[in-house]
Amino acid sequence: MTSDYYPYSKYTRVWIPDPDHVWRAAEIVRDYKEGEPVLHLTLEDDTPLEYPVGPKSNPLPFLRNPDILVGENDLTALSYLHEPAVLHNLKVRFLEPNHIYTYCGIVLVAINPYEQLHIYGEEVIRAYSGQNMGDMDPHIFAVAEEAYKQMARDERNQSIIVSGESGAGKTVSAKYAMRFFATVGGSTSDTNVEEKVLASSPIMEAIGNAKTTRNDNSSRFGKYIEIGFNRQYRIIGANMRTYLLEKSRVVFQAEDERNYHIFYQLCASASLPEYKDLCLASAEDFTFTSMGENIFIEGVNDAEDLEKTREAFTLLGIKEGNQSSIFKVIASILHLGNIEICSQRDGESCHVLRDDLHLKHFCTLLGVELKQMEHWLCHRKLVTATETYVKNMSTKQAENARDALAKHIYARMFDWIVEHINKALHTSSKQHSFIGVLDIYGFETFEVNSFEQFCINYANEKLQQQFNSHVFKLEQEEYMKEQIPWTLIDFYDNQPCIDLIEARLGILDLLDEECKVPKGTDENWAQKLYKQHSVSAHFQKPRMSNVSFIIVHFADKVEYQSEGFLEKNRDTVYGEQINILKASEFQLVADLFHDKDDVAPPKSSRVNVRPAKSTPKAPNKEHKKTVGHQFRSSLHLLMETLNATTPHYVRCIKPNDLKEPFMFDSRRAVQQLRACGVLETIRISAAGYPSRWTYPDFFNRYRVLLKKSEMASADKKLVCRNLLETLIKDHDMFQFGKTKIFFRAGQVAYLEKLRADRFRSACIKIQKTVRGWLQRVRYRKVRKMAVSLQRYGRGYLARRHADFLRQTRAALLCQKQYRMVRDRRAYLRVRRAVVTIQAFTRGMFTRRIYQEFMLHHKAMLIQKVVRGWLQRRRFRRARDAAITIQCLFRRVRARRRLKQLKVEARSAERLKSLNSGMENKIVQLQRKMDDQSKELRTHNEQLLQVNNKLQKQLEEVQSRQGGAGGAGGAQLSSLQEELDRLREELQEASAQRKRMEEEHGKEKTGLQLRVEELEKENALLKSEKEEMNHRILQLTKSSGEDSGSVSLMETSLQAELDAERQRYQNLLKQKTTVEQRYDNLKEELSMSKFQPGHRRNPSNQSSLESDSNYTSISTSELGDTEDSIQLVEEMGLEKAAMDISLFMKLQKRVRELEQERRRLQVNLDKMEELARSRGSESRSSTSEQETADLAYNNLKRQELESENKKLKKDLNELRKSISERASENDSSKELQDSYNLLLSQLRSANEELDGRKEEVLILRTQIVSAAHIRENNQPIQSSEAPEVSEDKEPLDSEEALKAYHGLRESKKLLEAQLQTQSRQHGDELEALHTQIELLRDDIEKKQEILSYTASLSPEARVEYSVQQEITRLTNDNLDLKELVEKLEKNERKLKKQLRIYMKKVQELEASQAAAQTSRSRPALSRQVTVQRKEKDFEGMLEYYKEDEALLFKTLITDIRPNTVSATVPCLPAYILFMCIRHADYVNDDQKVESLLTSTINAIKKVLKKNNEDFEMTSFWLANTSRLLHCLKQYSGDEAFMTQNTGKQNEHCLKNFDLAEYRQVLSDLSIQIYQQLIKVAEGIIQPMIVSAMLESESIPSLAGVKTMGYRNRSSSMDVDSGGPATYTLQALIRQLGQFHGTMRDHGLDPEIVGQVVRQLFHCVNAVTLNNLLLRKDVCSWSNGMQLRYNTSQMEEWLRANNLSHSKAAETLEPIIQAAQLLQVKKKTTQDAEAICSLCSALSTQQIVKILNLYTPLNEFEERVSVSFIRSIQTRPQQRHDPPQLLMDTKHMFPVLFPYTPSALSLETLHIPASLGLDFLIRV
Repeated sequence: MTSDYYPYSKYTRVWIPDPDHVWRAAEIVRDYKEGEPVLHLTLEDDTPLEYPVGPKSNPLPFLRNPDILVGENDLTALSYLHEPAVLHNLKVRFLEPNHIYTYCGIVLVAINPYEQLHIYGEEVIRAYSGQNMGDMDPHIFAVAEEAYKQMARDERNQSIIVSGESGAGKTVSAKYAMRFFATVGGSTSDTNVEEKVLASSPIMEAIGNAKTTRNDNSSRFGKYIEIGFNRQYRIIGANMRTYLLEKSRVVFQAEDERNYHIFYQLCASASLPEYKDLCLASAEDFTFTSMGENIFIEGVNDAEDLEKTREAFTLLGIKEGNQSSIFKVIASILHLGNIEICSQRDGESCHVLRDDLHLKHFCTLLGVELKQMEHWLCHRKLVTATETYVKNMSTKQAENARDALAKHIYARMFDWIVEHINKALHTSSKQHSFIGVLDIYGFETFEVNSFEQFCINYANEKLQQQFNSHVFKLEQEEYMKEQIPWTLIDFYDNQPCIDLIEARLGILDLLDEECKVPKGTDENWAQKLYKQHSVSAHFQKPRMSNVSFIIVHFADKVEYQSEGFLEKNRDTVYGEQINILKASEFQLVADLFHDKDDVAPPKSSRVNVRPAKSTPKAPNKEHKKTVGHQFRSSLHLLMETLNATTPHYVRCIKPNDLKEPFMFDSRRAVQQLRACGVLETIRISAAGYPSRWTYPDFFNRYRVLLKKSEMASADKKLVCRNLLETLIKDHDMFQFGKTKIFFRAGQVAYLEKLRADRFRSACIKIQKTVRGWLQRVRYRKVRKMAVSLQRYGRGYLARRHADFLRQTRAALLCQKQYRMVRDRRAYLRVRRAVVTIQAFTRGMFTRRIYQEFMLHHKAMLIQKVVRGWLQRRRFRRARDAAITIQCLFRRVRARRRLKQLKVEARSAERLKSLNSGMENKIVQLQRKMDDQSKELRTHNEQLLQVNNKLQKQLEEVQSRQGGAGGAGGAQLSSLQEELDRLREELQEASAQRKRMEEEHGKEKTGLQLRVEELEKENALLKSEKEEMNHRILQLTKSSGEDSGSVSLMETSLQAELDAERQRYQNLLKQKTTVEQRYDNLKEELSMSKFQPGHRRNPSNQSSLESDSNYTSISTSELGDTEDSIQLVEEMGLEKAAMDISLFMKLQKRVRELEQERRRLQVNLDKMEELARSRGSESRSSTSEQETADLAYNNLKRQELESENKKLKKDLNELRKSISERASENDSSKELQDSYNLLLSQLRSANEELDGRKEEVLILRTQIVSAAHIRENNQPIQSSEAPEVSEDKEPLDSEEALKAYHGLRESKKLLEAQLQTQSRQHGDELEALHTQIELLRDDIEKKQEILSYTASLSPEARVEYSVQQEITRLTNDNLDLKELVEKLEKNERKLKKQLRIYMKKVQELEASQAAAQTSRSRPALSRQVTVQRKEKDFEGMLEYYKEDEALLFKTLITDIRPNTVSATVPCLPAYILFMCIRHADYVNDDQKVESLLTSTINAIKKVLKKNNEDFEMTSFWLANTSRLLHCLKQYSGDEAFMTQNTGKQNEHCLKNFDLAEYRQVLSDLSIQIYQQLIKVAEGIIQPMIVSAMLESESIPSLAGVKTMGYRNRSSSMDVDSGGPATYTLQALIRQLGQFHGTMRDHGLDPEIVGQVVRQLFHCVNAVTLNNLLLRKDVCSWSNGMQLRYNTSQMEEWLRANNLSHSKAAETLEPIIQAAQLLQVKKKTTQDAEAICSLCSALSTQQIVKILNLYTPLNEFEERVSVSFIRSIQTRPQQRHDPPQLLMDTKHMFPVLFPYTPSALSLETLHIPASLGLDFLIRV
């Protein structure tokens, strides 16, 4: 150190002791010289003080740290480490920025704020997860993350030790630590272990926490929770150990305290039905809950807390029965406390009243005998070696025994609950490591300290010893790691105090020994302590007491009262009472008191020999162990566990005893700091080298002290070494390590002083120069001003003389002008008079001439009109004469033509040509009647012949064939009966059909009447609605149009649309997560069930149904009926009622006719094949009648097909007219007319369709009968004549069977027709019901609107009416657009199907014509349907079914993006679509379904395999979106065809509508997009903080402050080189790489912009969150760096043409935060400017940044508390979110805009390197 530097000089600030504030700040006003007795000071209130100084009695005061170090995150970063500096730093952090956490080396100091803070949310957990401990602001999450990280890195178990006074916040801190582990290390299985771990907290708080004078929720026990992790560091289980439950609280509470919460929770819920059997009342009525005289806690609802406790019980798997038993046991304790024990007259005995209601309740709840319990509550058993005595107890003894029993019952219940919680948290999986959280009581001292305080302080002695050794070890390890010479640091060792308590013949040993003495007392034990330990330095005897003793603990002296020590240590419970409880009829109660070592004796076949003399039963082993012995054993076990782990310390401080938020009591705080070991940590750190700097940081901070020549060296270590050796002469004040420089206490302050002096001298020089420059500038200004004044004075005089001359000249001019004007006015007056006379005269003459001209003109007009009328009359007469002559001539010709037509009409040929259809019908009906009559006669004759023949030959058959003849007769009779039965069924079916038709007609008529009534009502409502709208419009016109509200509504609608889209995409994201989870579980299941040997694996080929809810697509109608019903829902009744019935009926009719036509086609084909197979012989033998029937059938089929086409054409025209009418806003009358017109058309169409269906049925019957006749005629014709005569009887049987089969076919057809009509009827009913419901809903809505409108004020009514009208118009517009789209879609479908049907009919006609002209080649008739002759490539690819797997393997599974990098972007998507086109071209629905389903599944499989590969994810996002665009572009929808070329329109899909698959691909694209964002964010997230906040983009701008222990400790992995550092350029390069990859893959620019926007949001959120949680980056220079970095990001956006992507807007919060760090922060105007500037930041974030603002130099100033308060109190007209941090996981809704491709499919070239040779170009 330099010789001229002495710390106690003038202006030095120091700390002096103060009785009120503990320490007080002062400033030295005179230099102090060594040896002076007085130090002259000035206090902060300018009070002078002479502080006495002595070498022994009163040393020099502590020095204060520079202001720049005040408020540090880590106390070890302070230059001067001592008690006042620590206390002041904690106070400043707690009161000004409200920071409750501060590091002190390895200890986290947590101050209870007594207020709920929003710093524990999910976003805060994510912000601290993965961060180094010193990088972020102090937090309990940082400690938890450090433990979690060290467990994973070092593979060593960890412990978090939370200690402090009651009310300091220990339980809450432990709870938040466990929440962090549950969130970060959540289990991967469905067991939800983390939820169970958190659920144990409300249970333990209910049974182990109570209200004390210091804390409303004080833990009255210690607990150590081990959270187990597997090798993937996921939570798999937990285990809890408890220590020293305060059982005495069950039977006694001090004033203003309560018993355990569970008692009050049960009493608060006593009125509920499920707790009636507990017989409870208010807590005031029970002794054990009313001792504190205050049963309530402010702000706590005990009944609600009980529900939370029960929910936690249920979550942990404790059944309802066990819960009920637990509550019974707890209630029994309350009743036990109310049992009144009365004394007998002798005073030596007592009894319980016979009618004691509480005793009955106690015995009932526990299931024990009343008599026995009543007896043993007042008696006890004495067992000697020879006899057993029953002894009476006094009232005092009985009450003590009762209280001991209550405590024992509660302790057993507590242990049982803890045991079952551990069972619920136990796991069968192997535990790899664990993190323990110890929540244990801190050092306690009260006015009266008893056995509980003794055990608590004993435990704290052990923990303090472990803490001291750990801190010392870490300090020495740091020195050894840096390889610096060190000496042994002396630290406080409290082993003597521990030996005093637990060593042989220590306090606990003597206590146990006194407990074994039969008549041992507390006084005797105290005397033994005085005698044994009077020489110990840690034991003292009070002067005024013989029953108390003092122990000198590490924190303070504590006086203990020996009264009650023996009783509490024994914890005596009489065995007779326990035995009664063991015999309880309730299993849980009996299990509570059975010892674990009690095992039933094994059965033996030997004879038991009973001793003649009874042996007394040995007492229970557990009762031999005293409480002190048990506590010592558990404490030793705990210390072994802690020593085997890496500990992390959290010390909780209670700032005041009044529980006031953010109030700091220095005296209470310093007591706790001394007691919890924080000051010991400071002392150990100060004894060595507390201040440590890395070489780069030291160089950056203190390079201002170097000369320019010294900075030229590249070796920073050498520069630092030379600088320190120059500045500090005493080399023992610092040491050079491998990576750091170590300083003694005060040296950093000295360096800061030198740095400040250097800055001060530089400032003085700058000020001198600036002031000289300012004076020179001022002189120049003064001289210039004097010259200017002179110049202006002379000019003023000259201007005044010039004004005089100008005024003289002006006077002359005025005189001259006045005279001239006077004369000129006289002249002008005369001239005007002359001109006026001339004008009137000329006008008179001109008007006369004009009148003469008008008379001539009118005469000419009259002549023109008369002549025209004469000419027109002449023309009309001539035209009428010509027309008359023409009419006569035409009449003559018409009569001649009429005669000719009459002659022709009488001819048969004309009638036949005109009535060909009618002739066919007549012929058909005549043939039907002839066939039926012929068949009837034939059947009757056959039946008569068969009956006669059978009757005549019955005897002959019986004699000749025996039983066989009888069987034949029976068979014939059975056939006859079957035939009769079928006839009867046919008649019944016909009658039933008629009845159903009549019922249908009646119901239909009724429904039509109902519809008419509803339509009238609808018309009435519509008129009312129009009147209301008219009134609304009038009110709107009177109030004016409000364009702002409309725009606001549009904005809100857009926001709702974005929110809905985001919710939908979030659901897709959740669906992807669930699928991923399902796949993981399936893989785990398959791995767990794997067995060696061959085993068949299930196929991984699944249908689309496994991945989505979409059905397959076929060529049939895609739900036309459902579309019609949906149309009603979307349009409303008024617009859809006129066409829904028509749609449903005609569509069903068309489908039925199409199905019939197909079946007839199949039958016809079969007949043709049968005819061709018979050969030329059978064809030559075919009769003329069969040929005519076949021709007639073909004619009928053609007629039916033509009628089918006609009906479809009419249907299309009707739909078109309906859509046109629906798009117009007609009146209700026009709507009714249209509806009636459509109903009449529907009736006529129904009648026509019914006729056509009957014709189809008849034709089908004839075809079937003709087929049977032909099949049966062939063997008959080929047989000989004798055989025919012999087989005449079988022929009759065959004819009967034919008739039977024909009737069956007729019956089936009739049944099908009936079913069709019933379905039709049901559909009509459903449509009418739908209309009725819609009308009802509309009426209800209108009534609600009217009632609501009537209740509003006129102004609000107008506004509401305007809003309703706008909403209605918007909805109507959207409905009309959707209707138009729906109708156009249906029209396109029907047109496609009509084209297909027309084409098939033409092909069928051509095939029939070919079959008739060339019957010698029948095989060609089936091949004429394929007439495609493609010569050129049409952009389609064909493959065989067996090559499908190879296609997906080559094109999806095995392809890499670089394989197709040199080809067209998105080549796989184009190839897949060309394959889909071919499958559509050949009308193969199965192939289309398989192709699309397999494509989607293969893409999902590839993405799952490469879930962390950005390039692969981007590649498949581009291809999936391109495939989606292709399906839209070539779908045939006009909306997607506007930008297509003519050739592209020719390539549209012909047969299939893949709209549902487009939705599936859209969802898949969203999932891939989300995966792409996840991968990209995972890559850039580690780079963001380093690049945006830590890297020096502007060199030498950022200053460096001294860092604390946390930046020097094991929180960073030093062995692996520390965390990677990234620059801004590295981040921009990574973003550029992402952008280039997406661009190369052909991803749409809009999607690229959305990806960049999402990544920029991630950059902004992570940067801002770290800024809000890091004090070291909140400075002016870091604000400059941050603003520069954001400008570089914006420049990158502009360079890549991404300005339109809205990515720059996402950086607005961090830009405003950077500006906030740079603006002035002093005055009220500054506060207003900040509020207007930081519009993207919430008030909470602004205040947080201002609190964190830290000056890096002494010339900067901190933000004052008053300024921050003004920001908080300033009214903010903004909707701030409640959370402090931004959501880094927020994802904007993605939108995939339609971008058609300009590429023609026929020009696409597939490279041979892909290996797709099996694809055939079509």
